[in-house]
Amino acid sequence: MALLGLSTVGVAQSRKPVQPKLGTRSVKTLQVGQFTFKDLNRNGQLDPYEDWRLPAETRSRDLLRQMSVEQKVGFMLISTTRLKNDWSFEAPRGKEPITSDFNEDDLVATMNMFTKKPLPTPIMNAAGTTKAVTRFGLRHFILRANVSARTTAEWANKLQALCESQPLGIPAIVASNPRNHITASAAIGTSVGKTVFSSWPGELGLAAMRDLKLTREFADIARQEWAAVGLRKGYMYMADLATEPRWQRVDGTFGENADWAAQMITQVVLGFQGPKLSPISVAMTTKHFPGGGAGKEGQDPHFDWGKTEVFPGGMFENNLIPFKAAIKAGTSAIMPYYSMPVGTAYEPIAYAYNRAVIHDLLRTKLGFKGIINSDTGPIEMMPWGAENLTIPERYKRTLEAGVNLYSGTADPASLLETVKSGMVDMKLIDESVVRLLNEKFELGLFENPYVDESAAEQIVGNQSFQARADLAQRKSIVLLRNENKTLPLKARTKVYFETYQKRAGAPASGPGDVFTTKNPNLPVEFVKTPDEADVILLWIAPGSRSLFASDGSPLELSLSKNAVDVQYINGLMAKKPTVLAINYTNPWVIDEIYNPAAKGNVMGVLATFGTTAEAVLDIVTGQFKPTGKMPFTTPISAQAVKNGKEDVPGYLEGPGYALFKYGEGLTY
Repeated sequence: MALLGLSTVGVAQSRKPVQPKLGTRSVKTLQVGQFTFKDLNRNGQLDPYEDWRLPAETRSRDLLRQMSVEQKVGFMLISTTRLKNDWSFEAPRGKEPITSDFNEDDLVATMNMFTKKPLPTPIMNAAGTTKAVTRFGLRHFILRANVSARTTAEWANKLQALCESQPLGIPAIVASNPRNHITASAAIGTSVGKTVFSSWPGELGLAAMRDLKLTREFADIARQEWAAVGLRKGYMYMADLATEPRWQRVDGTFGENADWAAQMITQVVLGFQGPKLSPISVAMTTKHFPGGGAGKEGQDPHFDWGKTEVFPGGMFENNLIPFKAAIKAGTSAIMPYYSMPVGTAYEPIAYAYNRAVIHDLLRTKLGFKGIINSDTGPIEMMPWGAENLTIPERYKRTLEAGVNLYSGTADPASLLETVKSGMVDMKLIDESVVRLLNEKFELGLFENPYVDESAAEQIVGNQSFQARADLAQRKSIVLLRNENKTLPLKARTKVYFETYQKRAGAPASGPGDVFTTKNPNLPVEFVKTPDEADVILLWIAPGSRSLFASDGSPLELSLSKNAVDVQYINGLMAKKPTVLAINYTNPWVIDEIYNPAAKGNVMGVLATFGTTAEAVLDIVTGQFKPTGKMPFTTPISAQAVKNGKEDVPGYLEGPGYALFKYGEGLTY
């Protein structure tokens, strides 16, 4: 079932050339001696860029000289693309099923959820795929649709066939946000959520496992699934630190400790890419340089009110530690965030515009040689600190800062205008295109961008992959308190198991869902009411307001501010001894229902970070011994949060801050 292991990459390259498998739909092949090549530009001869025996840089330089200015500019955009009847950003126009065919609509505005105020230009847009390829010259795409493995593979093959039919035969690369995690905060632009791919804990849960070997295995399994359907680039993972507990993207991080996040990001990059990019790699885009976790009061720079990043603890350099690890591991691309630093040695302008941060720090000091990929929409949508510049001036400023690939628009007109006006040195364009081409050549896309659609169905989410993910789900759970050795629950204990999750903004009153499924493998008996129970198992998933529902109001971590009916919860727990489990997407403040000095009926406390009820039950019944450790510190009160410093991890906030400490975790 597994594809070729990444440990074998590069073996053949150290010997004589080995004929790769070529995938073609419309171009002919050329026979040169004992080897076969694709005649991508249809000129009947072998060009250097078609010669897979040559280094990527040599091939890229040859192809560059054959590209027009228009082709180069289109090549520097990465745009959301859509399947037919896929209305990820819009209200559905009909009830037709999503298919692998292209959406052929004209350029359309698709998202206006960021600044909460009208702008004079379209916000985020996508073109019909055929138009994007044939008229705009795009070869980089973001797929956000959540469909079957076969549908994705079929669509990817059709896209590559379309690209092959164009004059130079340049293949496409398709990127995606994470698709392999259990998450309560899936949203366009952050995580796809539940999919047909193997289902692992959230990123915080992976960090909580404290198992680098299994982390590497996760990344390698996900790589195989992604490559099987034609996804060859990940808009992931976040090397940001969870130092500001109110930030709504904490659950996409590997926690608050820079050194551990660095070890995690190393394993993730190596698992997806291997020691170097190859035809079986998925290229990583590490986010969000130089770290976006220190936004003022937790607000996010997708919005005007969250555009400033502050460092009252003087820990800017601490944010760089995971990025240094990603660079050392060979991450293919790095994405700067929208934030503008305040109170540092750097100019207060968004990082994509900030030459001192992007060129001087990232390129020169840290030695990053890969692609600098802007986050979505720094030109039209989030140009913080550059609002007074014209669109061409913004492109000029970001190009000179070091951006190579622009996310968020499908229309190259403005960038083309900037380039043709002579405002920027053409060398900046050529250097960007070469970096982008190098990635495609190293990934083997010029030789064979096609996938086996039937094999994709067999590989994605298969039983052996999910078995490893199930292990990770259990290893991610943290046991924090176990009074009187209540856990594991004794055989024949009668358990009332309620999962409590309410939607943010909706009434949070009343009970959650009662788990009554009989499982002969578990030694306990599930009952339907608390009165019948010996023990209450209560699993709370606070319903925080989603990132893109932000309105600039203060961010709160107390449960009553996050769709939890505290009165109901306290009343329920007063009835019987209780094991309390909390699903953490942020470091919640739980003082409204749990006081460590007066525990009341709370006999045990668990932390989860995106897992299943079955995994929780295996922990509480002793089928699996807990081994997880907290990936961040949880504050003891809302006031402690307000007193904290945005750039300082919880374990350094000093005495009186923590309820549960970073690295804390018990076992049986």
